[in-house]
Amino acid sequence: MRISTEPQNSFNNLGIAPKLLEILTNLKFIHPTPIQQRSIPIAIEGKDLMGIAQTGTGKTLAFGVPMIQRLAQSGGKMRGLIILPTRELALQVDETLRKVGVTLGLKTAVLIGGQAMGQQLKALRQKPHILVATPGRLIDHLESRTVDLSNVGILVLDEADRMLDMGFAPQIRKILQRLPAHRQTMLFSATMPDEIVKIAKSYMNFPLSVEVAPSGTAVHTVTQEVFFVDREAKPQMLQSVLEDYKGSVLIFCRTKYGAKKITQTVRNTGHTAAEIHSNRSLNQRLQALDGFKIGKYRVLVATDIAARGIDVSGIELVINYDLPATAEDYVHRIGRTGRAGLSGHAISFAMPDQRREVKNIERLIRKTLPVSVASTKPGYAPARRPQFQQRRPKPFHGQSRPPRGRDRSNFKSDRGYFMSRRHRTNR
Repeated sequence: MRISTEPQNSFNNLGIAPKLLEILTNLKFIHPTPIQQRSIPIAIEGKDLMGIAQTGTGKTLAFGVPMIQRLAQSGGKMRGLIILPTRELALQVDETLRKVGVTLGLKTAVLIGGQAMGQQLKALRQKPHILVATPGRLIDHLESRTVDLSNVGILVLDEADRMLDMGFAPQIRKILQRLPAHRQTMLFSATMPDEIVKIAKSYMNFPLSVEVAPSGTAVHTVTQEVFFVDREAKPQMLQSVLEDYKGSVLIFCRTKYGAKKITQTVRNTGHTAAEIHSNRSLNQRLQALDGFKIGKYRVLVATDIAARGIDVSGIELVINYDLPATAEDYVHRIGRTGRAGLSGHAISFAMPDQRREVKNIERLIRKTLPVSVASTKPGYAPARRPQFQQRRPKPFHGQSRPPRGRDRSNFKSDRGYFMSRRHRTNR
């Protein structure tokens, strides 16, 4: 089946019901993004779909609008299930769905870890039309028999590759086995590794693939650069970068301890900062994110748990204080800036021995990362690609053989070392 790639000027000719069109207009959603243009007509027809698009391109509406419309048409005979990797992403998806469906009487329930079970059970008793869940907490409800998935007619796996990276593959398989065989399944992500494709295809019926950008493509509105810098010089370089950029800044690091330490460093330089990582409670993470959105905190420091759960418009700069564990995570990190067509910038701090990691990122995004020359101002360390130095030969001290090209007569004092066993025996 040929899928048209011709641009659309509005949502009007995508098969969306008039009432939903009115709601989208009131919410200032006028021009659909490429993933929305190509996915919505297919999803409204009830077909299985695999969508690949850059982060920040509107995937939530791409599956949310068709799901709301089809559930309304079913007259309450089926409901939807959306599975996501992180709590923050689940809450943001739920917020978007409720904005669209509130005037239609849409009811949702969010099932995530870190939230009281009583609150979730109360939401489930309201018979929600859509369940928004993380895999672990949904399994908890299934084992407690507080959730029944027998009437789920539409399933969405959002950020499926991230769920695989986080080790959720067994939980996803267990959930899929509890769902009706006859259902619509949609899978959305910015990257699509072979492992998750195999899982998806085994539970999907002739899925159509919609790819608006090659897997792993970084957002074109984000400019990028890399500095090669020693670990000890990173705090001073960070201070200088924060002086050069005046807008909101999102900093990514690898560990919880690192996030805490960087946050304190930023605060010591006079900037307001908050941190998000797995050691923070759900309320603490939400407060940090909300404070970042409204400008209470200029800097937000996060581990990769937030790489796909932060949907904040107007982030000027993303800093990879530590390079991510995988090249795919780099794409999602820098996708937090340059959202909704706005411009953004990403700076990465790479240590001199991380040339291979930089090359892996360049291979995935299909472009070379510009290596910036360090500023002469205090705080910047030399920033050039590491060069492999030729090893100098070690001095000859008691070796079994003298260096090649050397006259053996120069080593008479060590003659016993380089004489063969046969010569020593016949002496």
